[in-house]
Amino acid sequence: MSSDEDLQQLRGVGSATADKLADAGYNTVKSVAVASPGELSENAGVGDNTAEKIIRAARQEADVGGFETGSDLLEQREKIGKLQTLVPEVDDMLGGGIETQSITETYGEFGSGKSQFTHQLAVNVQLPEEHGGLEQSAIFIDTEDTFRPERIAQMVKGLEGEVLEDVVRRDLEDYDKEDVEELDLDEDIEELSEEADEVLDDLVDEFLERVHVAKAFNSNHQILLAEKARDMADDLEDSDFPVGLVAVDSLTAHFRAEYVGRGNLANRQQKLNKHMHDILRVATLHNAAAVVTNQVQSNPDAMFGDPTKPVGGNILGHTSTFRIYIRKSKKDKRIIKLVDAPNLPDGESVLRIKEEGLKPE
Repeated sequence: MSSDEDLQQLRGVGSATADKLADAGYNTVKSVAVASPGELSENAGVGDNTAEKIIRAARQEADVGGFETGSDLLEQREKIGKLQTLVPEVDDMLGGGIETQSITETYGEFGSGKSQFTHQLAVNVQLPEEHGGLEQSAIFIDTEDTFRPERIAQMVKGLEGEVLEDVVRRDLEDYDKEDVEELDLDEDIEELSEEADEVLDDLVDEFLERVHVAKAFNSNHQILLAEKARDMADDLEDSDFPVGLVAVDSLTAHFRAEYVGRGNLANRQQKLNKHMHDILRVATLHNAAAVVTNQVQSNPDAMFGDPTKPVGGNILGHTSTFRIYIRKSKKDKRIIKLVDAPNLPDGESVLRIKEEGLKPE
């Protein structure tokens, strides 16, 4: 049954309205159920009253928006995945890793490692679950020209030997267990045989094919890309590697540059709020992790302690489920601080940013 036929089951939705909804990106009953009447009316070109009736019918059909017991919610939360950084100390602090169906915000000064963090997660999300991944693909919205495929290549080649062996067997069908063992992928990268080097290059190509990158040129384009991310996630839902990560690096760069002065603050915050909820909707509907990086500013009122605070004010603070502060230390060492989480205590951990990727202290 097509998505249009699914939508036509809703009271008040005929073939013409179903086509309008599908063209606007509302391909499933659940996607309609979690929309707001104003948003549905504007995007699909239906009246406000019609939008409310359609959403009400969709929520009843999808069983969304009613009261549930704590036991029911606990059962649902068992479906939530954990995307690991593969740095044990950090993953323990995060309760097992980056949580799906939530937004995790990472903020810090320039050069602190925010982009390194998102690159590593774009690699890790593709790993098998037994190695800390979700065996899914990544969407990367790049607003500061930070994405580098060469960095993905370094991180793939920097994976532990056992992990490399398993993903080579999974992704490169010409290699079975014995063939992979003969390659000695546990060896230092500089001492690998020519054949092993070629195999890793082929593996890198496979990983890069599953990272879908778009560069945002301004805030409106960035908002549009978040909407397109929803369409891409829908298209890949039944593929071998559905979307498991939506990364935005950086979330606030364009908004901060374009909306200058107090007179534009309300408009900026309103758009930023909607943008965050668009990202959260993709994460929720597709059980994906959403990771956004954020710039910082100095708080001149701070008399003691670290004056650094994230841009975006309360809008970002309330919409982000988890907030992580990354700050520089000596050389390649970084301090990762969990600032806010609904179910975890605040904490700090340490990692190092090496050529091979994020590594334990």
